[in-house]
Amino acid sequence: MRRILFLHILLVFLLACSPQNRLSGYIYYRLNTNPTTLDPALIVDVTGGSLSAKLFNGLVRMDKDLNIIPDIASTWKISENWLAYRFELKKGVIFSNGREATAGDFKYSFERILNPKTRSPNTWVFDKIKGAREFMSGKAKDVSGIKAVNDYILEITLDKPFSPFLNLLAMTAAYVVPKEEIEKWGVDFSSHPSGTGPFILKHWLPNRELLFEARTDYFDRLPKIKGIAYKIIPEDLTAITEFELGNLDVITIPASAFSRFKKDKKLSDLMSSINGINTYYLGLNCSKKPFDNPVLRKAMNYAIDRKKILRTVYEVRGRIASGPVPDILRKWKAPASYEYNPSKAKEMIKAAGYPDGLEVNFYITADNEVVDTAEVIQSYLKEVGIKANIKQLEWSAYKEAINKGEPDMFWLGWFADYPDPENFLFPLFHSANLGPAGNRARYKNPSVDALIEKGQHASNLKERDMYYERAENMIVDEAPWVFFWHRTDYTLRQPWIKNYQSYLTYSIDKGTEIQIESKYQSVKASKF
Repeated sequence: MRRILFLHILLVFLLACSPQNRLSGYIYYRLNTNPTTLDPALIVDVTGGSLSAKLFNGLVRMDKDLNIIPDIASTWKISENWLAYRFELKKGVIFSNGREATAGDFKYSFERILNPKTRSPNTWVFDKIKGAREFMSGKAKDVSGIKAVNDYILEITLDKPFSPFLNLLAMTAAYVVPKEEIEKWGVDFSSHPSGTGPFILKHWLPNRELLFEARTDYFDRLPKIKGIAYKIIPEDLTAITEFELGNLDVITIPASAFSRFKKDKKLSDLMSSINGINTYYLGLNCSKKPFDNPVLRKAMNYAIDRKKILRTVYEVRGRIASGPVPDILRKWKAPASYEYNPSKAKEMIKAAGYPDGLEVNFYITADNEVVDTAEVIQSYLKEVGIKANIKQLEWSAYKEAINKGEPDMFWLGWFADYPDPENFLFPLFHSANLGPAGNRARYKNPSVDALIEKGQHASNLKERDMYYERAENMIVDEAPWVFFWHRTDYTLRQPWIKNYQSYLTYSIDKGTEIQIESKYQSVKASKF
């Protein structure tokens, strides 16, 4: 009996320590949360954007160096006044339902997002097109600035020049969808997406798994794998275990495991890093006391040793931020950075009218890494006479509180919707976007507004950068944030994964480059 029991336990152990239920030729990834939607009109998050990039296409897309390259559009021309865009579409691009995609589908898809009935949060992507606002308000039956000349020619006309417009057209919201599938499924289109992309959705088991199957009729480079399995695993520890057992092929390295993996020399060749287009910051609520005072906001920047926190708590997983615009995107001289100077911070706190110090409420999420960082910030502020009361909230409540302007200060990060400096200036600091639209520090400066707007409508990049440089310098000088760092992301892959690449933004990865070594079964999970 003992022998039978021992053999049973041994069998269970062996099964647990080997890859389970894997589909041959499929790449296995981890998602830490269930996707909200797969409808491009409704997607606002990185997870949804990454998934939809495999299912859909737009007129243009970005290469790994962030250059705009053809997608469904083969060529395009822009008028000298930067108002009119003419796209010539490729022929033979097929939706997964078997129908060819045409210029009329793009007109339908863009107008669908602008249509109030869709309730899309992405109307800002297209509201710069001529006639968009009239259409949105019900004063026009269609958008006059979007014209399908014929099946393969699409013309778009803007109200005003907008320098990053092509970048907008590479976003998730600009993916083309077939009208008949939208009308067939209604709100359930999210669960039955039909696009032109290299993969189709095979099944979606909420909170468990999504399975993508490679298409054989994709118009561009065909995938080198049979499909992609996304396993939904909220817990970092579980994801790490699944990777070490060989049940996941690629993972983003959780903060809790970074040091261990980094020190493992056997894994160094299997790690990849990419300097992210993001900015992490301590937001200071400029709309109410005490941080309506710019002198106090500057004191906050001098009070905290950001470089030491990056070196210790954050384990050098990023680059110090000089201002809101990431170093990768800034084409001008970086603003003068605030250096750690607690003595100067104390002097400025007194000058701001707080000789005996002050007390503030510091809102954060319950994420372990954020809590650790917040506690270090709290200790630095205590040294200069500021008592920071940390208040932890779960994500939805946290976001709601910040959008309403409740906290005195808060910790957040901003990730690029599209790789242009404008995306780190207009949403985050223009007074038109106070609160939920992005300017959560509730910063107002008419001069900054004007500079950002001039940059948006500049007719050339040199002029654009001149305005953006002046705007960023003014923002840094008035310090609505404590500017922390631009995070570097690290991933770890299995030895049988070939041609893996990290990308600067999620929409670049169509899933067509990565491969699985044919003899991967011989690679043992015990290697780890």
